[in-house]
This record gives sequence, structure tokens and C-alpha cells, in this order.
Amino acid sequence: MPHQGFPRCFRLLNAGDYRFVFEQADLKVHGKGMMALARWNTLGHPRLGLVVSKKNVKLAVDRNRFKRLVRESVRLRQDQLPAVDIVVLARRGVQEVDNDVLFRQLHGMWKRLRRDAQAANAPLASGSMRDT
Repeated sequence: MPHQGFPRCFRLLNAGDYRFVFEQADLKVHGKGMMALARWNTLGHPRLGLVVSKKNVKLAVDRNRFKRLVRESVRLRQDQLPAVDIVVLARRGVQEVDNDVLFRQLHGMWKRLRRDAQAANAPLASGSMRDT
């Protein structure tokens, strides 16, 4: 049975980790009310960071609900995700999406991220190296 926890090593913890992704995102996927940026890492597992501003999501209860659902979605699919650092950004209107729809949106985003990562990795397998 795969590891199902969400320890610190699976999180982006400091500004440098976030900056690493924002400077040059290798992959980008969109969902309703959110966007995920991802950049390859050398750790062998995905890491997650969240950006949910008060400007886009006014109420703390809505910000916390969004973060909780995103973390749970990644926790359940961490063994299926590529080795990337992911930053999920909340956009205006995400608080209006109910939990089931949000969870389905996230599932679709992780499937697209995995597919895009495999497509981006195919040229790498033929000989060129990526700097990470």
C-alpha cells in the first residue's frame, strides 16, 4: 500500500521553493477558478504549495476549505503525480464552486498534468538533459 500521509517533505515551505516554480514553470494546467504551475524537481515525488489571496477569496473559511480540498486531492493521488513542484493559485470565484465539483476539477487537472509531464518527458528520454 502506498504512503498516504502528507508530511512536510511533500510541501513547498519557503519563498525560495515558490520562487523556483514561478521563475520558470515547465507545466501549466487550468481548472475552474484555479491554475496550477509546475516545475520539475529531483526529489522523486511531488511537492505542493498554495497561493490563496484575500483579494480573490474574501472569507477565511472559503480560503481554508479550498486549501484543505487541494491538499487532500494531492495526498490521494501523490503516487500518480510526476516529480514536480506544484503551486496551485486560487482565482476569483473559486469559493462559489462546491466541494464535489472542485474535487472533480482537481482530479482532471492532475490527469492533465500527468499527461503533459509524460509528453514533455518523451523528448528528454531521447538524450537531452534538463537542468534542475
